Amino acid sequence: MRICNINGVTYVNNILVVNKSYPLPETYNPKGLTADTLKAFRKMSCCARKNGICLCIYSGFRSYEYQNNLYNDYVSVYGQEVADIFSARAGFSEHQSGMAMDVNTADDSFDGTPEAVWLAENSWKFGFIIRYPKDKQHITGYKYEPWHIRYVGTDVARKLYCSGLTLEEYLEIDSLYK
Repeated sequence: MRICNINGVTYVNNILVVNKSYPLPETYNPKGLTADTLKAFRKMSCCARKNGICLCIYSGFRSYEYQNNLYNDYVSVYGQEVADIFSARAGFSEHQSGMAMDVNTADDSFDGTPEAVWLAENSWKFGFIIRYPKDKQHITGYKYEPWHIRYVGTDVARKLYCSGLTLEEYLEIDSLYK
């Protein structure tokens, strides 16, 4: 494992990492989804449509400021302990990287839908992973979110899909607020 920090951004084996252990600086702002992420999503969405599945971006890039407001709103309603299970603190959200998105919704009702099943079975072919898989909260730090995908490229996505590993397991890192 090779960890490199460039201007406050952590890369593990050349993969940009954002989780509870590895934040992005407040100033990190790609101003939207990265070109590769958007291109891969469009390709995936087009393929899904041909299979009768509609995929749309419900929530894509989020700035540090936006995430800070969102997280604080959740804390005010649910308390910090509960909010930490389903929402990232500012700087710790993959959405800020421009490589993550919520597809169609950000709600538990998405689980088991044809869209969720298709996404779980096919997103890897386009370079995406289901970032917070079922029964892996103790590893990722977040509850199961079948709608939250992260672009990692087709090679890494294939390896993760075939192995059943989370990004943390694959990179041998943790995800814990310190």
